[in-house]
Amino acid sequence: METPQLLDRLAALETTARRLHLDAETFQDLSQQAIDSANRFALETLEGDAYRPVPPMDMKQFMPTEKGADWSDLITQAETQVAETGLLCASEGHLGYIPGGGLRTSALGDMLAAVYNVYAGLHFASPGAVQMENAMIQWLCNMVGYPEGSYGNLSSGGSIANLMAVTVARDQSGIRAADYHRIVIYLSEQTHHCVHKAIRIAGLGEAVLRDVRLDDRYRMDTQHLADLLREDTAAGLLPMMVVASAGTTDTGAIDPLDEIADLCAEHELWYHIDAAYGGTFMLVDELRPEFAGIERSDSLAIDPHKGLFLPYGLGALLMRDRKALHDSHFYKANYMQDALHEMNPSSADFSPELTKHFRGMRMWMSLNYFGVGVFREALEEKYLLCRYFYERVGALGFELGPEPQLSVCIYRYSAGEHTEAVNRALIQELHADGRVFISSTSIDGETWMRMAILSFRTHRSTIDMALAMLERCVKRAVDRVIS
Repeated sequence: METPQLLDRLAALETTARRLHLDAETFQDLSQQAIDSANRFALETLEGDAYRPVPPMDMKQFMPTEKGADWSDLITQAETQVAETGLLCASEGHLGYIPGGGLRTSALGDMLAAVYNVYAGLHFASPGAVQMENAMIQWLCNMVGYPEGSYGNLSSGGSIANLMAVTVARDQSGIRAADYHRIVIYLSEQTHHCVHKAIRIAGLGEAVLRDVRLDDRYRMDTQHLADLLREDTAAGLLPMMVVASAGTTDTGAIDPLDEIADLCAEHELWYHIDAAYGGTFMLVDELRPEFAGIERSDSLAIDPHKGLFLPYGLGALLMRDRKALHDSHFYKANYMQDALHEMNPSSADFSPELTKHFRGMRMWMSLNYFGVGVFREALEEKYLLCRYFYERVGALGFELGPEPQLSVCIYRYSAGEHTEAVNRALIQELHADGRVFISSTSIDGETWMRMAILSFRTHRSTIDMALAMLERCVKRAVDRVIS
C-alpha cells in the first residue's frame, strides 16, 4: 500500500474510531439515562413481586448489530428483558437464597473503577488501587482475628476463594501427585457444593472425601471427625484438610470451629473455613462468640457481596500465611520485568488472575460512605428478623428446625402422612404468588422451607408479608393435596 493511500485510510478509520471516545455532553446524557433507569428499577420495579416467571426468550435479541442502536432503546430492552424478569435478587422479598445486595453506592464505585480503568493487579501499575484493595483485605483479616502478616485476595466470589484455598492446601501438604488417591479431605453434607467443585478442579478428584456426621443442629460432630482421623491414619491414608462452615447455606449453621481447630492442630491438617455467607456477622457483638476459633484457621472464604450487601462479584480469600498464598500463585514473566515487586503485595502475585476488575472500589466506597456501624446494625437487624420469623411461623403450626444462629432458618408444615406432598405443593403456591421468594431444600430426604434474610432492603414489614403469604398459601396447598 502506497503511503498516500495508507494515510487516507488511516484518516478515515480514525474518524470512526474517535466515536468510541464520548464527549462530555454525550457521556452526561447517556449517564443520566442510565441513572434514571436505575432509579426506576429501585423505586418502581422493586416495589413489585420478588419473583416473576420468565417469558420465552431468544438470545438472538441480544446480539449486537453492525450499525449500533439507540441508547434509549438499549436501556428499555435491559429494563424489560433483564431487570424485570425472573428472581429479583435486589428485592426486599428475596428470602430464598443468599443474595448479593446491590448497594447503589457500590454500583457508582464500579462505574468509576471502569472509567478510571486502572490495572489493580500490580503496585507498579496502580499503587493507589492496590493499596485500596490491600486495605480492604487487611480490614477483613482484622475482623476475623488473623495475625499481622496475614493476607488474601479479592476474588469474584466464594467459589474462586475456595478453589484458591484448596490449591494452597494441596501445595502446602507436600503430597506428591502419585499419592493423591490417598489424600483425605473432611467435609460435611452441609458443605457448599462449590467446595466439591474446587477439589475436582484443583486436580484432587481422586482424593477420598469424608462426610463428617452432623449433630442435631446440622453442625459437624467433632467426635465423629476425631474417629475418622484416627481410622484413616491407621489405614495408611493421608489426611490433608478439613473444610468447616461458618454459616451453611441450607440451615445457617456454624460448625464448632474451636474444637475443629484443636483436631487440625493435633493432626497437622490444613484448616479451611467457608464463611462466604456468615463471616461478616462477626461484626455483631452478640454473635461474635459463635465464631470462636475462626481466627485459628489457615484460610477462610468470605463474600462481601453477601454480608456487606454489595453487588455480585466480590468475594475474598483470607490466609494466615502470606507466603503460602504467594508460593502457589506467583509466576515471573519476562515482559513484566519493569514491574518491581516491592514491599507492597500485589494481587497478581497472590491469585490465578492477572487481568482483573478493580473490585476493591465498590467495597471501599460503600464502607467509607456509610461507615462500618451502619453495616453492623443492618446485620444485627437481619439476625433479629430471622428470630422474629422463627417465633411467628411456629405459631402458625409449622414444624421448626434448629434455632437460627444467623439469619437463615428452616421450617416445614406438618401434615402427617401428607407432609412431603403438602410442602412440595406449598412451594408451588408460593412461587405462583411471587410477592416474596421463598426456597426449599432437601435434608435427609425431606423437603424443608428456607428463610434466608440478607437483603439490606428487607425489614419487619417484609417478614410480616411473608408470614401472611405463608398462611394463605399453606391452606391452598393442604386443600390441593388432601381434599
